[in-house]
Amino acid sequence: MFKKAGLITIMAALVLSVLAGWNAISEKEMVAHAKNKRPIIIQGPMPIEAENFAKRLDNVKVEKSGTFVFYKGTLNGYPVIVAKTGKGMENTAAATAIAIEKYKPAAIINQGTSGGHDADLNVYDIVLGKRTVNLGALKTTSKLENEGIDPTTWIPMDLMASEGSAGEDPNAEKARYYEGDAELLAAANAVKNTYKKGKIVEGTIGSADVWNNEVDRINWFHEKFGSSVEEMEGAAAAQMAKGYDVPFLGIRILSNNKVNGGKYDPNTAAANQEYVYEVVKKYIAEKKK
Repeated sequence: MFKKAGLITIMAALVLSVLAGWNAISEKEMVAHAKNKRPIIIQGPMPIEAENFAKRLDNVKVEKSGTFVFYKGTLNGYPVIVAKTGKGMENTAAATAIAIEKYKPAAIINQGTSGGHDADLNVYDIVLGKRTVNLGALKTTSKLENEGIDPTTWIPMDLMASEGSAGEDPNAEKARYYEGDAELLAAANAVKNTYKKGKIVEGTIGSADVWNNEVDRINWFHEKFGSSVEEMEGAAAAQMAKGYDVPFLGIRILSNNKVNGGKYDPNTAAANQEYVYEVVKKYIAEKKK
C-alpha cells in the first residue's frame, strides 16, 4: 500500500513539474509574442486631436521623425501608437508612409474633427468612414481667356487610374473611393452605444487641402461625391494604407456644420477621442480572440 501511495506521489510530482515547465515556457513565449505584435496606429492632425488619446496609453515613449510625433504605448497590454501627423494631405501622406515602414501596423485609424456636408448631421455627430474620397482631385472644363470659371462643371479625377496622364485619360474621370475596413467598422459599430453626445452614422469622408465656406460649393460636393463631412487628411492616409495593404478606417466628428448653422466647438476633438478609445479597446479584444 505504501509503495502504491509513494508511486502516486512521484507521478503527481512529475506531472506538476511538467506543467510548471510548460507554464514557464508559455509565459516566455507570450512575452516574446507581445513584443512582436503589430501595433494599431491612431492618427490625429493637431495636438487637440492626438494628445488626449496619447494620455490614455500606458508606458508611453515619444519618437519623432521630421515634424511628425509618435506616442508609443500600450492599451490593455496591446501596442498602440498615436501619430500627430500635422494638417493637410501632404503631411498626412508622409506621416502615414513613415509609420507603416517603421512600425508595420496591424491597422490605422485616422480620426479628428471635420466640417459637415450633410444637413441632417449636427455638431458632435460622428461619421464612420465607410468610404473616404479625395475632394481635391479635380479637372476643370476647357475655357478660353475671358470665358470665366465655373467650378460646378469640374470633373472628378482618379489619380490612381493609370500611370499615364490622368488629365488626358477619359477612364480617370471619376472619383476614387477608399473603403473602410470591415473589421474596424464592425468594432466601431459595436460600441456606438457608449457615445452619448450625438449620433454615429456610416458615411463618406471627403478630404482636400481646401477649407470650404461656400454653402453652394459644399452642397455640390455632397451631391456629386456623396460627402458627409470634409477634412484635410483622411484620403491621403487611406491612399497610403491601401498601397501597403493595411486595414484603414476614418472616424470624424463634426466640429461645425455650415449647411445647417452648426457653430464651431473645439471640445468635439476630445469627445471623438473618447469614442475612438472605445473602438480601439473593442478591436483589441477581437484581435486577442
